[in-house]
Amino acid sequence: MTGRTAVLTIVHGRHDHLRGQLLGLQRSASVPRWHVVAAMGDPAVRDVVAEHAGPGPTETVLVDVPVGADGELPLARARNAAAAAAVERGAELLVLLDVDCVPSPGLLGAYERAARAVAADPGAPGPALLCGAVTYLPEGVLVRTAEDLDRLPGLTRPHRARPAPAPGEVRRAEESQWWLFWSLSFATTARDWQRFGGFSEEYRGYGGEDTDVAATVRSLGGSLHWVGGADAFHQHHPTQDPPVQHLDAILRNVAVFQRRWGWHPMGGWLERFRELGLVDYDAATSSWTAVRAATERRIDS
Repeated sequence: MTGRTAVLTIVHGRHDHLRGQLLGLQRSASVPRWHVVAAMGDPAVRDVVAEHAGPGPTETVLVDVPVGADGELPLARARNAAAAAAVERGAELLVLLDVDCVPSPGLLGAYERAARAVAADPGAPGPALLCGAVTYLPEGVLVRTAEDLDRLPGLTRPHRARPAPAPGEVRRAEESQWWLFWSLSFATTARDWQRFGGFSEEYRGYGGEDTDVAATVRSLGGSLHWVGGADAFHQHHPTQDPPVQHLDAILRNVAVFQRRWGWHPMGGWLERFRELGLVDYDAATSSWTAVRAATERRIDS
């Protein structure tokens, strides 16, 4: 699999974060053959990549993904478009990395070794998802220079909600851990991507599409693995907790997920929204809906 790895990144705005990721990829111990950047309604991404993509064997591929009239970012469609461009070029391993994330020098190599190990395991016959640890960097810590990259190892604090095995260790997830999967940083082979079909494009905007991938792979008898040493560093950006700015998209995507799988994801956020008086739950129809207060209290991003 070495030499046929593609990194996939979807982008709308956050150009400084993209610059940090590009710098991180230039320092990678294992060089990706392709970096596919899918720009969602953001033509300025082309200039950012042209200015900051470094020399070397990595081919940068730009994919333009239009945004609909409603302004919702087509996250699932953009990831699928990036994957299609990589597979078309012959990629064997797909590493999906959000634009906010800077890869550690060992991230790609760790994912490549894990993919080979899982592929050789007869006990994992279905499609496999590989997940590395993510450290959320504090506000003000952004990657702009090589010196900034050098400081990252000392800031490593993997997110406590997810397992973080030691470097070189690949740990198969327990049944209860399936719903800890997220699309912030993960890898899968091109073959497995085609087996589970990528992201469902029924999801528009924020929330639910990554949990849907986990549910799909699980339903196919697949596996989820925690990969030690595949560290990424998430650069800070303003957000809200709960993400009120994404309320409409979350409610819409919760309904999609419930229809597909019979239960509601993002339960913690839904309960927080209810505590704030923004949503109601109808047990008779098993549905969450916005109430008038939601429109009055939303803060648009």
